[in-house]
Amino acid sequence: MKKTGFIAIVGRPNVGKSTLMNQILGEKVAIVSAKPQTTRNRILGIYTRGEEQFVFLDTPGIHTPKNRLGEYMVSAANSSMKDADAVVLVVDVGREPSKVEEDVIEYLKKTGLPSVLALNKVDLYQRDKIAETITAYAAKYNFDAFVPICAKNGGKVDELLDECAKFLTESEWMFPDDMITDQPERQIAAEIIREKILRTTDREVPHGTAVVIEEFTDEGSMIRIRAEIFCEKNSHKGILVGKGGANLKLIGTYAREDLEKFFGTKVYLNLWVKVKENWRDSVGMVTNFGYNKKEDL
Repeated sequence: MKKTGFIAIVGRPNVGKSTLMNQILGEKVAIVSAKPQTTRNRILGIYTRGEEQFVFLDTPGIHTPKNRLGEYMVSAANSSMKDADAVVLVVDVGREPSKVEEDVIEYLKKTGLPSVLALNKVDLYQRDKIAETITAYAAKYNFDAFVPICAKNGGKVDELLDECAKFLTESEWMFPDDMITDQPERQIAAEIIREKILRTTDREVPHGTAVVIEEFTDEGSMIRIRAEIFCEKNSHKGILVGKGGANLKLIGTYAREDLEKFFGTKVYLNLWVKVKENWRDSVGMVTNFGYNKKEDL
């Protein structure tokens, strides 16, 4: 009998939620970065194993929002838990529970949703520190399971999947067995480009950028993509472009490598940079740039 279920992956920024989902899927459908607040939208990842289909909801890191975009991101994370059949709370080993984790725990207490605590980055700590972290969380809530993992190299991820499988229910699958995400190609392309901006820029610049795909043409032997990168200040535009266009070329080179790997064909990528001041505080701009559930803001 086929089984399926929606499982929300939640936690504070930069704990490895997107890395975990990519590891499970065996494909990069969510961008990753050492910088916090990388994921902005809820990203759906589908993993089919035998008769089981897991539908994972990778969510933005829960944080205290400082602008309208931040409010949207937190809303996306919270709404994902409401839509889920179970929750995987990802935490860093060695860090005490913060208000973020405590708020998730309060939601679990209120709803009774099945849950797993995934303790990530266990490769960096001794067993006693892992045990201390489990004890700290066990004192706050009786999770259905505690699973130490290493999302980066896949350590114990199969064990985490086995625990999540207990929450699936008998039902026809929601998606074909060869489908891994519901993201449209344009959104995947935009996110890959944004990941390379995170890689090549620093401080406030990457967090104030948005990528819009203006043209996406599949010619069979090549995909042509024209993308506009929006930033908030002229000084940020200068950093993004770089001296003689050097940084923009670097962003394009890195992005094209991943795009060609994902789409399995040659990619011609044309990038432009424009300034939209303070767009993260504008409901209209946030909506126009694809964070478009206005009722969530």
